[in-house]
Amino acid sequence: MTLFIVRETLRIELTDTQGHLLPKLDTAAEDAESGRGLMLVDALATRWGVSSAPYPKKTVWAEVVVGTVGGHPASAQSRV
Repeated sequence: MTLFIVRETLRIELTDTQGHLLPKLDTAAEDAESGRGLMLVDALATRWGVSSAPYPKKTVWAEVVVGTVGGHPASAQSRV
């Protein structure tokens, strides 16, 4: 997981080794125990998408507008 804060935007990136499996926004059944993660991302993120990485990887990213930190525009970069 990689986190970037640039001005008022938080960007979250997750990379995996299943580049052949692209995320699909779908509706989970009411009794399903999984399948809601991308629905939450879609609901909360300003925008999201998928970037190709060197085979066999892909990176799923989401951006959220977060505003300011301590009264100042956010501008730090962090890696988790």
